[in-house]
Amino acid sequence: MKNLTDKVAAITGAASGIGRALALALAQQGCHIALSDLDEKGLAETASRASSYGVKVTTTTLNVADKDAVHAWADTVVNDHGKVNMIFNNAGVALGGTVEDTDYSDYEWIIDINMWGVVYGTKAFLPYIQQAGEGHIVNISSIFGIFAQPTQSAYNMSKFAVRGFTESLRQELDLGKTNVSATCVHPGGIKTNIAKNARMNKSVEKLTGDDAEKARKQFDAMFMTTPEQAAKTILNAVTKNKRRVLIGPDAKVLDIMQRSLPMAYQKIVASSFKLASRGRNKVT
Repeated sequence: MKNLTDKVAAITGAASGIGRALALALAQQGCHIALSDLDEKGLAETASRASSYGVKVTTTTLNVADKDAVHAWADTVVNDHGKVNMIFNNAGVALGGTVEDTDYSDYEWIIDINMWGVVYGTKAFLPYIQQAGEGHIVNISSIFGIFAQPTQSAYNMSKFAVRGFTESLRQELDLGKTNVSATCVHPGGIKTNIAKNARMNKSVEKLTGDDAEKARKQFDAMFMTTPEQAAKTILNAVTKNKRRVLIGPDAKVLDIMQRSLPMAYQKIVASSFKLASRGRNKVT
């Protein structure tokens, strides 16, 4: 799709961050949008700002972990807009903790949102996008869908799954006689609310020497790319039909490190964690 004007895009996690930035960028290009999120206040603000560009905007309060609700939303989008050309499966959450100390319920929580939310969104919208004759599926993974980290087993697992799912989907679409395609997006540190809203258990403190709130602030401080920059890169990838997109200089550096040192990078990361933890302990 080279032109986004008068197309219809659905976006999950649209109340803030990349989701909001995508909504505004699409609206500026004359694309009608269907927005969803659990945050009703943030969703209403995004819709209000997007509506100022003269496009049709609809909103739905949605939990992407609810399969039936996601499918019902897809039906509603087509009923309200007449068609849908794009789905941006953007909603996601974060979880910090070691494998030993992370409960099964926490793994289930993050997988339900980060992985199943993407699967539900893809499955619910794909038939409608194919009916529209042209379109794109954009699934947001992470650089942590390429590069593993201690205390991030749950997040890594969910984002690696999104990567594998989307790459397989893209190959299937390549094989078919269709004008529908797919892109997997791997952001590095983006200035969103994901760190603030992350779940972190006591094992983060045990492994790094930082309490949960301090760990969140340090995590957030590493974010160097704005949601607006991310949205611009993502939409450029859609119009250029790219398979994979890395967002931010940190994502590009870590990708190179993983490809150059596919096994050794793990030892390097573990060693850096140990050194950082020792340094903090000496200071305290």
